[in-house]
Amino acid sequence: MDSYDVLIVGGGPAGSSCARALRHSGLKVAILDKQVFPRDKICGGWITPEVLTKLEIDAPAYARDHVLQPIKSFLVASIGCRPVETTYRDSVSYGIRRKEFDDYLLRRSGAALLLGRALNSLERRSGSWFVNGEIEARFLVGAGGHFCPVARMLGAKATTESPVVAQEVEFEMDAQLRAGCRVLGQRPELYFCEDMKGYGWCFRKGNVLNVGLGRADPRHLPAHIKSFLEFLKWAGRITFDIPPLHGHAYLLKGNSRSVAGGDYLLIGDAAGLASLQSGEGILPAVESGLLAARSILANDFESFRAWLTPPAESTLMRIGRSLPSPMVGALARSLLKTRWFVRDVVLNDWFLHQNA
Repeated sequence: MDSYDVLIVGGGPAGSSCARALRHSGLKVAILDKQVFPRDKICGGWITPEVLTKLEIDAPAYARDHVLQPIKSFLVASIGCRPVETTYRDSVSYGIRRKEFDDYLLRRSGAALLLGRALNSLERRSGSWFVNGEIEARFLVGAGGHFCPVARMLGAKATTESPVVAQEVEFEMDAQLRAGCRVLGQRPELYFCEDMKGYGWCFRKGNVLNVGLGRADPRHLPAHIKSFLEFLKWAGRITFDIPPLHGHAYLLKGNSRSVAGGDYLLIGDAAGLASLQSGEGILPAVESGLLAARSILANDFESFRAWLTPPAESTLMRIGRSLPSPMVGALARSLLKTRWFVRDVVLNDWFLHQNA
């Protein structure tokens, strides 16, 4: 039987960040994942410079062998309305391909990699966790996303939660498709639903295009997606049919699960930590992985639990919750036509964290 001090279930950014932060501790660490990497991952693939800083990634060095699309401008609007363009002097974010990014983080983590092996059974006895009857670990970290098997086996019930539900697709464009695409590589496009309960995006990374839409209210999601894709063609952003989209789900911070016990932690989307305004998951995943490692080493999980407390609700959010839905839509459409709101609130605050 293989034996480890820490077994991390899930090889995404949360799991690999945690493993790398533990690598000089003397602990024996392994990452278990049912997938064989590199693997495709449904994700917009957009990171802020803060992610690179926390992961100690040298951007030019990474970009030599991987996609790292600088982002210097944005188009933002309500679906059906004329967009506002915002331009920055320097790169304020980067586009990545999760297939490359996750594999890179995993390989440099320093952990033993148990890939292509699903978690099928979990048992606690004699002070240890036993996985699949063949792996023993003193400490268990669940990092397997919203449907993480560790979270499920420890009592999380995805059917009773209220996640954000999204559908998206990422695909390579040939010369014909590139000719029918007006989306620029350094300029993601964000289009908000009328009720501000979700948004769609169109994001190009070289020859790769990522298109999707997510909503905190999943009712009528197919209709919202259909309307969004029709709008992209009507507005001339793309002239071709988008391939079938694929779904995924995640919890926003504040709806987090019971994440810490004396011998386990949940991190990343397994814990439910996505950003309240943007739904961003990569930065919270990395932060939770690094904090989990410190908590394990200190055998102190109170700071981890305290970090889960969501920020105070902004005045704008309180106003939005108090207004009838039609009024929210009218106000949002008006505000999203103004440059100051798009730049200072939507981009700098919600998506780029520059006002934090």
